[in-house]
Amino acid sequence: MKSGRGPLTIGVDVGGTKVAGGVVDADGRVLAQTRCETPARDVERTRGVIIDVVRELAAAYPVTAVGIGAAGWIDPGRTTVRYAPNLAWREERLHDHVAAAVDLPVVVENDGNVAAWAEFRFGAARDIDGSMVMFTVGTGIGGGVVVNGQLLRGGFGVAGELGHVSAVPDGESCGCGRRGCLEQYASGRALVRHARAAAARNPQAAAGLLALVGGDLEAITGPVVTTAARAGDKVACEAFESIGRWLGVGLADMVQILDPEVLVIGGGVAEAGELLLAPARESYHDALAARGRLPVAPVVAARLANTAGVVGAADLARRA
Repeated sequence: MKSGRGPLTIGVDVGGTKVAGGVVDADGRVLAQTRCETPARDVERTRGVIIDVVRELAAAYPVTAVGIGAAGWIDPGRTTVRYAPNLAWREERLHDHVAAAVDLPVVVENDGNVAAWAEFRFGAARDIDGSMVMFTVGTGIGGGVVVNGQLLRGGFGVAGELGHVSAVPDGESCGCGRRGCLEQYASGRALVRHARAAAARNPQAAAGLLALVGGDLEAITGPVVTTAARAGDKVACEAFESIGRWLGVGLADMVQILDPEVLVIGGGVAEAGELLLAPARESYHDALAARGRLPVAPVVAARLANTAGVVGAADLARRA
């Protein structure tokens, strides 16, 4: 494990539905946690919730800095949320507001980046010294890239948007404004879309899935598909096989570009385990078959689950 002496810091993970905070030590251990709902459409209230979380934790522990992982595009200076698709932030100078309120150094970073950093430092890639790529497969697809032991942030701070690489030319429309993005084929949203469409075409094959929702196609969600797949429902299993195959293609593309030492898969959909990972690995190795005997990165599951955002943000604050 990459560890070392250092002060306690606070990590805050800000998403569209919750603000999670924690006090983290230099070995990535979470010593205390708190969680609040996100008032996502109210900029000032969201800011206030973050400040309250930090103050609560700082009152109980001698912390020295705060890291904030935010679901959005962050400027190169790690101070401003340029745009957040699931929050009302537009050019929100989050660093300035929080630092002034809590009188502590603050670092703001993209949520996919902080999760990747946590897995690199303390999780699935903790024995890797050089490079890794992490895909976070949830409702959409995010991720983060570490090269030579450093987060790859790009010239404008927005590198690592792995869900928005092109998978299908002129394919499904994506919320980012492009068409055919990987997110449209390998995400939780794609899983649900595939399952609903297949259940509508062949209700008999989806008997177990439909029984879970009383026959209501619109009630099919990602967790429902996971439950049905674990019970052997054909349509649910095929939905995972579909998104897994597409994810494997995306993994292979990253290997061709970055040649990382390991590929880490995290996010809510990845909690389905081998239902997703098995077809992803198969597709990944098929896509790279022409590389012959050249080594390729293993595909592994993330280890830190829902604490990755807090742990990664806190560690980045400590290092800053």
